[in-house]
Amino acid sequence: MLKIFPLKFWAIFAIVFALDQASKYLFLQGLEYKGEFFDLILTYNTGVAFSMLAFLGVYLKYIQLAFIVVLFGYLFYQKEFLKTHLVAFAIMLSAGCSNLLDRFVHIGVVDFVFWHKWFEFAVFNLADVMINISVVMILVKEFLNKEEKCKIL
Repeated sequence: MLKIFPLKFWAIFAIVFALDQASKYLFLQGLEYKGEFFDLILTYNTGVAFSMLAFLGVYLKYIQLAFIVVLFGYLFYQKEFLKTHLVAFAIMLSAGCSNLLDRFVHIGVVDFVFWHKWFEFAVFNLADVMINISVVMILVKEFLNKEEKCKIL
């Protein structure tokens, strides 16, 4: 398993996981901030993005676990794709695992960033941001790879 997922993958995974869990710990201990643009307040999300699928209740954590296992399995067999997007997948899987841990340890995913200036946005956490960044990283790299292939032809 370490050969397929090299040390760089696990190092990034551990750093992102630790940072996300540390940030959540601060809010679980009572940290709070109310500002003009955003608030930092503790909430629990029992669903996924924008509380979707919250009706699945306790089953959601098992669905998320299955999704993460399938993604690890996919990457195990798609070595070139993993190699191309190693950093992005390390970030994505780490953030997903961190949110999954919340589902098993707390009543839901620990969220704390609430943007409310100009419009109200769903409450989110560092892992959510990291998942979005990793998706953008993959999309940009794939787009640039396609552009380069077109130039060659």
